[in-house]
Amino acid sequence: MTLTRALPLTTLAAAIAVASHVQADTQTLRVATVNNNDMVIMQSLSDEFEQAHPDIELDWVVLEENVLRQRLTTDIATQGGQFDVMTIGTYEVPIWAERDWLVPLTDLPEEYEVDDLLDTVRDGLSQDGELYALPFYGESSMLYFRTDLFEEHGIEMPEAPTWEQVHDWASQIHDPENEQFGICLRGKPGWGENMAFVSTLVNTFGGRWFDEEWQPEINSAEWQEAISFYVDLLGNYGPPGASSNGFNENQALFSSGKCAMWVDATSAAGRIYNPDESEVADRLGFSQAPVAETPKGSHWLWSWALAIPSSSENQEAARKFLTWATSREYIELVGETEGWTSVPPGTRTSTYEDERYIEAAPFANFVLTAMQNADPTDSTLKPSPYVGVQFAGIPEFQAIGTQVGQMIAAALTEQMSVEQALDSAQRSTERTMRQAGYYD
Repeated sequence: MTLTRALPLTTLAAAIAVASHVQADTQTLRVATVNNNDMVIMQSLSDEFEQAHPDIELDWVVLEENVLRQRLTTDIATQGGQFDVMTIGTYEVPIWAERDWLVPLTDLPEEYEVDDLLDTVRDGLSQDGELYALPFYGESSMLYFRTDLFEEHGIEMPEAPTWEQVHDWASQIHDPENEQFGICLRGKPGWGENMAFVSTLVNTFGGRWFDEEWQPEINSAEWQEAISFYVDLLGNYGPPGASSNGFNENQALFSSGKCAMWVDATSAAGRIYNPDESEVADRLGFSQAPVAETPKGSHWLWSWALAIPSSSENQEAARKFLTWATSREYIELVGETEGWTSVPPGTRTSTYEDERYIEAAPFANFVLTAMQNADPTDSTLKPSPYVGVQFAGIPEFQAIGTQVGQMIAAALTEQMSVEQALDSAQRSTERTMRQAGYYD
C-alpha cells in the first residue's frame, strides 16, 4: 500500500496563488481568419507559438470568406473589440488605415526582415508608406489544366491562351455523364468570391467598373459581352450547382479530377501539386490567365494579411503573433513539417530564392512573375479613377460588389437574363454612388 502525504496547507495555498497569478497574467488573443488551407495550417502549427509565449493563448474564429468579411467589417466599423487579430486583404487595409481603425506596424524587429517582403504586396498593405498589415500569403490568378485530357484531345496549351480558346477546349472535353466537366469557375456570389474572377474577366473584355467621372458602366457593351460569355461557358461546360462554388469548392472539384480547367488563385498551386492533397498532381499544367480583347487586368493581385484592430486591448501580444506567423521562420516551419509546396506563397523574396521551394514547386517563378506584373493602378483598357485589379478601392465597393455578384449569380442560374441582371446592377450601383456623394 502506497501512502500519499498531503501538502501542508501553507504550501497548497502558495501553489494555488502561483497558478492564479500565471492565469491572471495570460493574455487570450482572439484570431479571426478565413477557412482557406494556408490558414488551417497556421492554426494547426500555432502550438509552436504558444509554447514560445506561455503567457499568450490563441482563441481561433475560422469562418467562410463571405461570413468573415461581414463579421470583421461590422466589428471594426463599430469598434466592437471582439478580435485582436484580423485576417484582411489589400482592399480593406488602406481604407481602414485611413480611418485609424488599424494599428500601424512600425519599428518591426530587425530579425523580421521587412525588406524581404515583396514590393507589390508590401505596397498594397500600406497607407502613406506605412505598413498596417503583414502578409500571410499573396497571390495572383492563373489557368490550371489537366495535361492528360489535353493530350487525349490533341490540344496544345499556348503561353498566352485566349478566352475563345478556353471555350472551345471546354466544349471538347466536357463529359458530364462521367463527372468530367470542361471548366470550373467561381459562381458563389460575393465581392471577393465570384466578383474577384468576374472583374478580371470584364477587364480583359475591355470593361471597367466606373468611368473617370465615377459613373458606373455595369450595363455597358463590354460588361454585356463578358457576362454573356461567362454564363454560357460555365452554364454549358461547368459542374452542376456552379452558383454555389467559391474558391474552396472549386479547389476540391479540381483536386478530385472533375475539372479539366480552372482559372483561380495562384495560391492553390501548392495544394493541387501536392500528391497527398490532390489526385491530379502528376497530370497538372498551368498557364497565364486567359485574355479576350486586352491582357490588362487579366490576373489579379491579392494578399491575405494579418492586422491588429485599434480596438484590441492586447496589441503588444497581437504584434508578437503577427510577426511570428508572417516570418521567414514560420515559412521554414511549414516547409519542414507540411512540405515545401505547402509554404505560404507570394510574400517574401527569400521564398523564391530557396532551392527547396524552387525544386518542390515548378510554378514558383511563374507565380512570382504574375504577382510582380499585376498593376492595380492600370488594370483597365480605358482609364479608370480607382485602384485595384479585381476590385475598386473605395469604401462603397464591398456593398456594390456583393450586390452585383448576386445579380450575376441570378443570371447564371437563369433567374433573370444577363441584360436584366446588369441593368438592375447598374441602377443599384448608381443609387449607391449618388448617396455616397460621388455625383449629384
